[in-house]
This record gives sequence, C-alpha cells and structure tokens, in this order.
Amino acid sequence: MRPLATLLTAALMLTSLARADDPLVFVSAFASGNKGAVHAFQFDGKTGALKPLHRTTDLQNPFFLAVSPDQRFLYAIDAEKFGGKADEKVAAYGIEGRTGKLKRLNEQSTHGNASCYISVDATGKTVAVANYSSGNVASFSVKADGSLGEAVSIMQHTGPGADPQRQKGPNAHSMVMSPDNRFALAADLGIDKIMVYRLDAATATLTPHKDQPFVKTEPGSGPRHMVFHPNGKRLYVINEIGNSVTRFDYAAETGTLTLRHSISTVPADYTGKSYCADLKITPDGGFLYATNRGHDSIASYRIAQDGVLTLLAIQPSLGKGPQNLLITPDGQWLLCANMPGNSVVVFQIDGKTGGLKAVGDPVSMPMPSCIRWVD
Repeated sequence: MRPLATLLTAALMLTSLARADDPLVFVSAFASGNKGAVHAFQFDGKTGALKPLHRTTDLQNPFFLAVSPDQRFLYAIDAEKFGGKADEKVAAYGIEGRTGKLKRLNEQSTHGNASCYISVDATGKTVAVANYSSGNVASFSVKADGSLGEAVSIMQHTGPGADPQRQKGPNAHSMVMSPDNRFALAADLGIDKIMVYRLDAATATLTPHKDQPFVKTEPGSGPRHMVFHPNGKRLYVINEIGNSVTRFDYAAETGTLTLRHSISTVPADYTGKSYCADLKITPDGGFLYATNRGHDSIASYRIAQDGVLTLLAIQPSLGKGPQNLLITPDGQWLLCANMPGNSVVVFQIDGKTGGLKAVGDPVSMPMPSCIRWVD
C-alpha cells in the first residue's frame, strides 16, 4: 500500500493539473500609472469563480483588448494620456501558457487618439484599431511572431451627425470583421454610419467597399459596438446615444447591409440619462444581451428565427457603468465589467429562458473596461 503522504501529494498534483487546464480571462484596468494593467484570472467553468493569477503593468489606460484566433497573442491599447493630443499605441503581447503572464513583443502608433477598439481577423494576420477622438481607423499587419508591423491603411472618416452636441464630427468606435473575413465594418458614433471596407487579410489592406461604402443608422442614434449573429446573416449594433439595438440583414455575397428594426434597451418610463456600451450574443444564437450605463443594467432579448428581438428583462448589472460583456464559449456564463463600479460580475445564463443569475461576489479591480477569453 502507498503511504498516505504519497497519495495526498498525488491528489494535490492532479488538482493542480486540473486547475492548470482552466480557461484564462484577461480584463483591462482602464487607469494610468501603477493602476493601469491587464489582469489575468483563472475561470472555474463549474462555479463561475474568477481566481487572480497575474497583473501585467507595463502599459497604461488599456481601454480595449483583443486575442488572436490561435490564442497565442494579445493586443492592447497603451495610452499614457487617453484621448490626448498625442497618438496612442497598440501593443502586442505573447500569452505565456496558463500563467496569465504576458510578454511584450512590440508596439505601433494607432495614428489616432482615444483609441477604443481592437479586432483581429480570422487568419490572425491583420489587426484593426478604431480611434474615437480622431475619427479614423487603422489596420496593421501581424508578423509570424505575433508582433505588429507598421500601419498599412489609415481611413479617415468625415462629416457630422444629427446631434449637434455629441456628433460634431466622426468618432470611430468599433471595428469587426465579416464572418467570411472579406470585409471590415467600422461603427462611427459621430456620423451615424457603419463604414464598410474590403479587407485583404494577407496584406492588412483596407479599401472602401464600392457596392456600399457605408450604411446609415437612425439619425442621432450613435452606433457604438457591433456583433454578427452566429448564422452570419445578421448584424446587431448597439447605439450609445439612442439607447437601442438595431438589426441589419447582411448579404454575404455582396457585403451589404439592410436596416430592419431597432428596439430600446431601457424601460419605456425611464427618464434619466443613460448610454449604451456593449452587446453580445450566445453561441447558439438564441439570446442577446446589451448594457446600459446610467440605468446600470443589462437588457436581455430573445432572438427569433427571423432575427427579430423580443425583450425578456432589464436587470441590474450589480455595479456602476456596465462597460463590456463576455459570454463564455459554452454559453453558460456572462461576465460584466462595471468600469466606474470597479468590479467584474459573473452571471449564470439559463439556456432555456435566457435569464441571468449572479453567482459569487463581484470581483474588485480598478476600472475594468474589456474582458477577453483564452481556452
């Protein structure tokens, strides 16, 4: 018989190995100085618990993050003064196994300021950045080691929007790739447009789409973030100023969008100030969730077969200013970053009803602004 101490040691090793296989969650702390960081957590898929692993602190104000398709690299905004006069940076990092540690590879100028969104194409060869205050987007080639080349395309948006106070000029707020990776779409809050670019991923080149260089959203809506439905036939856009979600039909053959309908994210009788931030869809395409900053809530919708949204509930985000969401690949959990609330809250998703149930205590950290997942 093996000694009890040996058996206990073996059990501890097995437990350690099991935990080492748990997914990683990276959360950016949108702050300057020593508080600015990317926090790494280990995620327990059975309980929804987040275990702190490591803080990467060689960057400031990392407002947004993106992970490469092969999950070997992470890209982050690095801004000494977010939204200042100087151009900001996009930094490339290598993800060091399951340690939560990040190794800085290099950085490039974003060629804009208030850089607020990063996306990586399906091949991992192109990184795109949206710059809010300067109203432009830029694309970068990715080298074999995950580091970034200099900007290949810089596309400047022009014109005002319908709201004379909030929409005096262009404010590029996000950029996503089409499901077939042929197009890159940029939501511009300042001009109420979704700009459509052809994407040559091999060279990281953007060119305006001749068939439809842009599609207009509702005047004064202020489109912010976008997400494609898993079936690839629809695009949903959350409107920061209009407090609504808009559905577009997407024709993959032509890369064109057709506006269909919008639905409010706040209660009909709500009279306070609120501004939408983010939206996500469950992997099975059945439910959509959207955040309200001000009302401080998460709106839940059922997605019908034809793409129409039906409101299910609007419930507290359990923190101030819900900024960003993440839904786990298994569709069982939703994580919410309450940025000014300094907390990340984990909700369990009811796969049949779409209902959200908070689990555990909120995880405290300074100014969480973006959440990313690594299996």
